[in-house]
Amino acid sequence: YATANEPHPKLFKKVAKRIIALDNLQSFKPQQLSNIVWAYATSKESHPLLFQKVADAAITRQNEFTSENIANLLWAYATNGQIDQHLFKSLAPTATALVRKCNSQDLANIAWSYAV
Repeated sequence: YATANEPHPKLFKKVAKRIIALDNLQSFKPQQLSNIVWAYATSKESHPLLFQKVADAAITRQNEFTSENIANLLWAYATNGQIDQHLFKSLAPTATALVRKCNSQDLANIAWSYAV
């Protein structure tokens, strides 16, 4: 949607349903987890169960995330209105530890995500 500028709500629902049906998200790399929720946020598609499943995986695997992964993931949750207090509280120490590795966009995304 973001690149094609063509909405496909049915596609987003099917993708979400498929991901939610998985036993776990261990096969997804941190960037892929961030990209999934980024795509939903950018396309203005809301799917709370998908966001919850990704949040659970992100919390469990947060030490695998780069500063960009954390920044994009948090931005996606805030942008999509999926304010998961447990996620934001759980990722705060990791985000804090990664601040020194953040570029200006990562810093802006993290700060904005915690401000809204």
